[in-house]
Amino acid sequence: MRNKLLLTLFACFCLIRPTAAQQPIDYVDPMIGTTNFSVCNPGAVLPHGLMSVVPFNVMGSDLNEFDKDARWWSAPYEKNNKFFTGFAHVTLSGVGCPEMGTLLTMPTNKLDVDYHNYGTTYSNEKSTPGYYSVNLDNGIKAEATATLRTSIERFTFATGGEKHLLLNLGEGLTNETGAMVRRVSDTEIEGMRLLGTFCYNSQAVFPIYFVMKVSKQPKQSGYWKKQPQMKGVEAQWDKDNGKYKLYRNYGKELAGNEIGYFMSFDCSEGEQLMLKMGVSFVSIENARRNLNAEQDGFDFEGTHQQARRQWEETLSKVTVEGGTEEQKKVFYTALYHTQIHPTILQDVNGEYPKMESSETAHTNGNRYTVFSLWDTYRNLHQLETLLYPEKQLDMVRSMIDMQKEWGWMPKWELFGRETWTMEGDPSIPVITDTYLKGLTDIDIHTAYDAFVRSATLEGKQNKMRPDIDEYLSRGYIPLGVYSQDESGDNSVSHALEYYVADAALARLADALGKKDDAKRFRKQSLRYKEYYSKEYGTLRPRRADGSFLTPFNPEDGADFSNAPGFHEGSAWNYTFAVPHDIEGLARLMGGKKAFVDKLQRVFDEGLYDPANEPDIAYPYIFSHFKGEEWRTQKEVRRLLQQYYRATPDGIPGNDDCGTMSAWAVLSMIGLYPDIPGDPSYTLTTPTFTSVKIHLDNRYYPNGDITIETKAQDPSQYVIGSILLDGKPHNSHRITHEQLKKTGKITFVLK
Repeated sequence: MRNKLLLTLFACFCLIRPTAAQQPIDYVDPMIGTTNFSVCNPGAVLPHGLMSVVPFNVMGSDLNEFDKDARWWSAPYEKNNKFFTGFAHVTLSGVGCPEMGTLLTMPTNKLDVDYHNYGTTYSNEKSTPGYYSVNLDNGIKAEATATLRTSIERFTFATGGEKHLLLNLGEGLTNETGAMVRRVSDTEIEGMRLLGTFCYNSQAVFPIYFVMKVSKQPKQSGYWKKQPQMKGVEAQWDKDNGKYKLYRNYGKELAGNEIGYFMSFDCSEGEQLMLKMGVSFVSIENARRNLNAEQDGFDFEGTHQQARRQWEETLSKVTVEGGTEEQKKVFYTALYHTQIHPTILQDVNGEYPKMESSETAHTNGNRYTVFSLWDTYRNLHQLETLLYPEKQLDMVRSMIDMQKEWGWMPKWELFGRETWTMEGDPSIPVITDTYLKGLTDIDIHTAYDAFVRSATLEGKQNKMRPDIDEYLSRGYIPLGVYSQDESGDNSVSHALEYYVADAALARLADALGKKDDAKRFRKQSLRYKEYYSKEYGTLRPRRADGSFLTPFNPEDGADFSNAPGFHEGSAWNYTFAVPHDIEGLARLMGGKKAFVDKLQRVFDEGLYDPANEPDIAYPYIFSHFKGEEWRTQKEVRRLLQQYYRATPDGIPGNDDCGTMSAWAVLSMIGLYPDIPGDPSYTLTTPTFTSVKIHLDNRYYPNGDITIETKAQDPSQYVIGSILLDGKPHNSHRITHEQLKKTGKITFVLK
């Protein structure tokens, strides 16, 4: 009787025992941001991993159904599309132009190499950090996971019989064509694919090299190539594959535009085939080295668990309490998206392609690539500096090494090529901010010399600022100067970026004791006033003769088109984009009240674009004026609720390599770096009752920071008082030095 009672009590204890607390990784939903032009994807990737394995669904069964350029498809995957044509290897997350997304692998029941025929609808998608799976409607389950430089895929066949694995080297997201594939053995192939022309820069091309192995010896394998139908000549098409000719008895290599490789297997019901691939941007041999070093055998589950552990470590830098389940999903998914790019470039032996060169270099650390700096200089690198300082140091070192290799800092660099996308001199605020926040183990003097060169070198030899002659002589850039990326006449946008960069350079010059330089660049940064139009109360393009553009409508470009002088935005999206001189801009507009009223109008009348980089810091500008800080707290709270949700369309637009996600992370934490190149933050109401930032003691010896929020009612959001370690802090701004020395920030709401 006693034993039965104990067993009963034990059973009851098991039933009521609390479940394990959810970890940060458990809140991540990679499906967030897979539509609404956010250009994120649910594929498998490691933090800053070179390899990503992503479901490819932007080409449909009907050629005209999903044209990758028709609706600005800049990702290999879009949530609303339902036609799977394989796994793409090495992709981009949150970018504005189609690129990469090639080396497509596909399991099929029939040997048909035309993707219109072998593509299939699907269901039951599952995606977690480092893992993706889907049930294809052809009866095959497809799964993928990754290491830093390699992938492994597992295909489970519901039925037995003849099955096939295809490697399609013709299709992809990139605008480039051309590939080569070679059989190494029955179970291994190698080759390359040409990539590039990002944002239609026709010269920025580069090769990707690969080695692919399968877990089972095929009964047959071979190549395919699309055949042209020549006038007067009978087409040499395969009877089962239409316009594609299959080479079944050829075993060397094949090159061309529309080519691929197939493997055929006899499989039993429920059998699993595995495929793994290594990539390199240096050589085929390095792709093989990467594959052999990072995957021993075909251990799908082990690789998956290793990927999960790496994401667990990365995401656990911040732990939160309070808030809703949806808010936690939004927060941790945003943090996840910030840790995809930049991407490591070097192989396991340390080799990487030198910047704008055919040569190979070597690094003992991490060489990073995919620098979307016009976007990320505003917040993502500041987030890296705080949470992942070692990574940020390697990113800055990579940027400085690029300058050493070819003479210029990166603007929008992609796998060793400069694409010249967007405008400005964005490496200056990134490296200045990093250095002024105490991460000084970099070659700052080489960086500084490069900055001065790009900020002063006149004439056409200035690749970073090709329109600098007008900028230096007039203080502004007139209409009629066209962008390097051929996006149009963006004169005001160009100059505004130079003003921000020069303000940051002035701070760096001052820190390095170069007082005359500091004075010069500070003066340059304030000439944004040349664009101010009293008639409209906004910045306004000017002609070469000094006159303002007429007619002029400050709302032109609000649909993300290019209005004269402005790149992808209106005058309202750019007028307040002088973060280094907000007080001076306010004086220009007639003082504090006129300025605040005008800025509030931007939000009240829908003139603010939450997906446009130049204005994403607008909500924080209110906090520069005493008594108006509540407007920052109100607008940030509203924008988070309105635009950031745990749904596929839960990012307000293009994530821009994590920039929009970084905005959410920092805003939800309660501190935002709204002045690029200035080591400070604006404080706002956190989303959570408790935020713990687990800092790297090597760079932050005072240890972790806790941010707590105290409120009498959940509806409260206005900050009544701020305490630093229990002592009143009479400002809604905080310097990085103050933050480093603070163990606890308390927000008391009213």
